Amino acid sequence: MTSAPAHPRGLDLERLRDHLDAVRPGLVAGTLSGRLIEGGRSNLTYEITDGAAHWVVRRPPLGHVLATAHDMRREHRVIAALHGTAVPVPEPVLLCEDEAVLGAPFYVMEYVDGVPYRTADQLAALGPERTRQAVLGLVDTLVDLHAVDPQAVGLGDFGRPEGFLERQLRRWGKQLAASRGRELAGIDALHDALGRTLPDSPAPTVVHGDFRLDNVLIGPSAAGGDRVRAVLDWEMSTLGDPLTDLGLLVMYSSDLGLKDSPVSTTSAAPGHPAPAELIERYAARSGRDTSSIAWYTAFAWFKLAVILEGIHYRYTLGQTVGAGFDRIGELVPVFIEHGLTTLQELQEG
Repeated sequence: MTSAPAHPRGLDLERLRDHLDAVRPGLVAGTLSGRLIEGGRSNLTYEITDGAAHWVVRRPPLGHVLATAHDMRREHRVIAALHGTAVPVPEPVLLCEDEAVLGAPFYVMEYVDGVPYRTADQLAALGPERTRQAVLGLVDTLVDLHAVDPQAVGLGDFGRPEGFLERQLRRWGKQLAASRGRELAGIDALHDALGRTLPDSPAPTVVHGDFRLDNVLIGPSAAGGDRVRAVLDWEMSTLGDPLTDLGLLVMYSSDLGLKDSPVSTTSAAPGHPAPAELIERYAARSGRDTSSIAWYTAFAWFKLAVILEGIHYRYTLGQTVGAGFDRIGELVPVFIEHGLTTLQELQEG
């Protein structure tokens, strides 16, 4: 007796199969089953299979969301543009904007086999040398992304690079104001200092917006060793300052100085390159001036402090579900302090 196919919430497999048969006849050979891939923060990701081939479906969260916050067309557009470049992305299969199929726009792409390493313990399983190569490969992939000519791949109008940093700082300042529920020592000082010390941006590139180890898939390469097999989660991508991607990567490669934290970096894994080496490798391979990277890293600390404070605020209102949210609030001052310290290093330098 065969088991019934899985039907994850938000994924109507019968309607999806009918749509795939109509738009891509012959693509699906057997009965579809699917599962939700855990780990996403906003948009939902499912693996589907007909028993032989595998694909991935991306759709917005269940319930009402702002159209601009979870734009499936935008995600599909950027991976379609980058497919065939040096940037490893899944091959897009189709985009569907008809909400009658799944209740929201969605797109389908190829399934890429690989691992998103989310914690130092997971990464440590690779061993020091493989860990080092995987993280350095992440930097190389970022250089490849920032080397793509947006005009040449049809992304010349993908964003508004003029005034990018000012808008980013203003946006996250508004996010902070929207989740003010307590006094946070240093947060306003950090925001103001970032505004006073805005660097001059280099030439704009396609930026990922959330570039870190657990937003890529790492797997074996044909030449041996490990490589980045696919870059995922393009929902925050745009045209802008490429060093914002590097600053975020440096932040996630730094030591929080905390044990058993609900928010962790991968820096404690044996063999993990230090932030200074990542910066040096990016500068050498990209040819960009990274002398102001402390500003971008401080901005990353600020942005994550705002995100965590928003989660804490929702927790105090009883709007979070699951474990660990009770400890998020205690992390926010840590991120603020890291941001202030990083910015101070820039000013002293």
